[in-house]
Amino acid sequence: MISIPAPVSAILSGFFAVGCLLAGPASAQVALTETPHSAPVVSSADAQVLNDLIANARAVWDVPGLAVAIVKDDAVVLANGYGVRELGQEPTVDADTLFAIASNSKAFTAAAIAVLVDEGKLDWDDRVREFLPWFELYDRYVSDDIRVRDLLCHRSGLGTFSGDLLWYMTDYSPEEILRRARYLKPAGPFRSHYGYSNLMFVAAGQIVAERSGQSWSDFVRSRFLEPLEMRRTVTSVRDLLEKKNFATPHKTELDTSRPIAWVNWDAMAAAGGIISSVNDMSHWLRLQLRQGQLADDRRIFTNEAARQMWAPHIFNTISEESQQRFPSTHFRAYGLGWGLSDYKGRKLVTHGGGYDGMYSKVLLVPEERLGMVVLTNSMTGAPDAICYRIVDHFLGGDNRDWNQDGLERFKKSRREFAERIEKAITPVRTDTHPSHAMEQYAGTYSGPLYGDAEVAEIDGKLVLKLLPAEPMVAELEHLHYDTFMVRWREKFAWFDAGTATFIADAAGNIVEMKLDIPNDDLWFHELEFKR
Repeated sequence: MISIPAPVSAILSGFFAVGCLLAGPASAQVALTETPHSAPVVSSADAQVLNDLIANARAVWDVPGLAVAIVKDDAVVLANGYGVRELGQEPTVDADTLFAIASNSKAFTAAAIAVLVDEGKLDWDDRVREFLPWFELYDRYVSDDIRVRDLLCHRSGLGTFSGDLLWYMTDYSPEEILRRARYLKPAGPFRSHYGYSNLMFVAAGQIVAERSGQSWSDFVRSRFLEPLEMRRTVTSVRDLLEKKNFATPHKTELDTSRPIAWVNWDAMAAAGGIISSVNDMSHWLRLQLRQGQLADDRRIFTNEAARQMWAPHIFNTISEESQQRFPSTHFRAYGLGWGLSDYKGRKLVTHGGGYDGMYSKVLLVPEERLGMVVLTNSMTGAPDAICYRIVDHFLGGDNRDWNQDGLERFKKSRREFAERIEKAITPVRTDTHPSHAMEQYAGTYSGPLYGDAEVAEIDGKLVLKLLPAEPMVAELEHLHYDTFMVRWREKFAWFDAGTATFIADAAGNIVEMKLDIPNDDLWFHELEFKR
């Protein structure tokens, strides 16, 4: 993990005020803000309405800071910052403040593949093993037959978020992550089961590097960031100190938010590593709405490539609850790097992005030439609520209170999450003792998927270390029988306390350790730790 010294304001120079309408350096927008309209696309009064509803949403959700850009009819009609970069500090968010866009990076990776397809360097339906001959998954047929487009639409057969602990805070390279993925078990049938997979986008990033002769980061920079003049956008947290004016992540709990350190996502950058501002992202929105064309008529990718990325490749079931919340939505699907649905008779092209302490949302309504991006330094549903409120503003019809609806659901989920943790760490009995002396639990536990975990006995107490991920160190406190509470030394965004249970064989020898760390993103139950 890369820790940005706190408070963040101590390492930044200058004072950055809240952005204004059409904010950003003029030099960065000359080639991209020309519009064929002789009159403003959005009136100043209308822009003020949008500005007010966004500011209100930040207050309702109690988000420390956020930024929003809206594009309409090929013009940036709003690019603003709201709130502060770090709770308790003075520097405010503006339209150039950097945030992690996380999984909104997937659209860049899909577009990178599209560029290579346009150039004849590969085809959407080429087998992955043509470029990564060592690539292997849970099944021989799947390993042989999985195609490039399968990587980009979450139909590998793996479960949602399966294997994410392979990259999270570990020192594994992208290739090592993918080599270990062969030990993951499928969650459903190949090409008919939707399972959101970051690992498959890591594989796509490796293909970009293999076919282009550049790293994924260099390719994205040369083919997208530079032509679009996205001058502040970076692909690694290592570049933040040089850029300055970046937001601090915050872990969001039921009633509080607290600053946390930035985490290095370099190994999975092709799935979620881009860090950008709303000024920069507005250029990306306009490119997407133009289906790959720049303002000067040059093309980054073709119309056909755009159609491929926005075409449904696998469908999702709409739950009864979702039908009630979105009565005008009749389908949900995933394209290539984009989520797809309908809303009020329009097609939506969307994606969310969750990072440690940050959440982002991009939403496009191609028929209306409308696009928006919301970047936040918290972990709430505020970006979704803001996007749907903006869409309602432009499409008309009923204006739902998305803030209240989303906030109630968020608080309910946070309460349930806290209850899950409390249940996991509550002893089933209070009068039990470990079956073995503390030193008999100590040792190295290992599995082919993840690698080694070490349990050390220090002064009569146990300490757990997940060796591939240096920050993951925890004290083990006896809970009941051979189950110990896991208390992490560091605060992590996605999970808190949990349990480690030691299992003995028939002779009474400790032979296995199972971790139960309740959360919705990183599957500790996939890890096998045997003596």
